Amino acid sequence: MKDERQPFVLDDPDRLKALAHPMRRRMLTHLNVHGPATSTTLGELLGAKTGTTSYHLRQLEKYGFIEEIPERSTGRERWWRRAAIPRDLRLPTPDQVAPEDRAVLEEFHRIGYEEDRALFERFPAAYRADPAWARGSRGLARMTKEGLAAFYEEYIALLLRHSHQADEAPPDARPVYVRLFTLPADDG
Repeated sequence: MKDERQPFVLDDPDRLKALAHPMRRRMLTHLNVHGPATSTTLGELLGAKTGTTSYHLRQLEKYGFIEEIPERSTGRERWWRRAAIPRDLRLPTPDQVAPEDRAVLEEFHRIGYEEDRALFERFPAAYRADPAWARGSRGLARMTKEGLAAFYEEYIALLLRHSHQADEAPPDARPVYVRLFTLPADDG
């Protein structure tokens, strides 16, 4: 796998398609936040049959997003964890994707925005419960395309510098959702 400090562009349409499925994303999120799980555990949490979760886990494994934990797996019970993939995972721009695969890229974004909307809806309650863990910022900046690109790269570097892999995190570290998006203020 590539150096985790280098951006990894998810430009393989099949790998992108593997992540453009709502259940697979929820499964991967669960493994990222809570650690290893079995198909049965994930099925109970997500309200799905074990056969369904097993199929989706195999798809995530096929494209290198998760891996089986052989030392924990016994008989029919297989344990899964997130695979060691680069932390700076980026999407291709539409012009980097074949025209016939652009719908997959759009679906990936659509599902991601639905997830983000759900997080934004949870923000007020999380802020009331513990404002030290729920931080928000909104702003307006005037930038050139080059300035925005530089800002984005510095933001990613800052995020990587202050975040920890699950197995290297200090005892008081928690998983925290972090989102950044930009769009021109004069459109719409």
